[in-house]
Amino acid sequence: MKKSLPIGVLVGCFVGGLVYRYLLSDWFVTAAITALYSGIGYFLVAYDISLLCGDEQFSFQDTYDRLGHTISLFGVSIGPWVPIEYVDFQLSETAGVLILTTGIVAYLVILSAAQSRQAKST
Repeated sequence: MKKSLPIGVLVGCFVGGLVYRYLLSDWFVTAAITALYSGIGYFLVAYDISLLCGDEQFSFQDTYDRLGHTISLFGVSIGPWVPIEYVDFQLSETAGVLILTTGIVAYLVILSAAQSRQAKST
């Protein structure tokens, strides 16, 4: 766990640095992306969470639960496009908004998986 935080910060700085260098030279957006991806990197390393496969999946047995989950995922998937559609963004700004929104969703899913693993270990 002691190495998890520095590795997480390195991941965040790497992603933030790429965004700042190639997409947006706005320090405020870059700081948000760097902090967000630092948290993602920390929890991935600290709790050994796999991004592509794992036992933390959302599955529902009830038909209405599955339908509600499907509708919600559709809303999450088109949500980042809302500000892009109504604000005159450049291509680099659009990519920055997508990276930030994807990070927010990924962070919440990874945080949930980390809390689940923490609860199972105690």
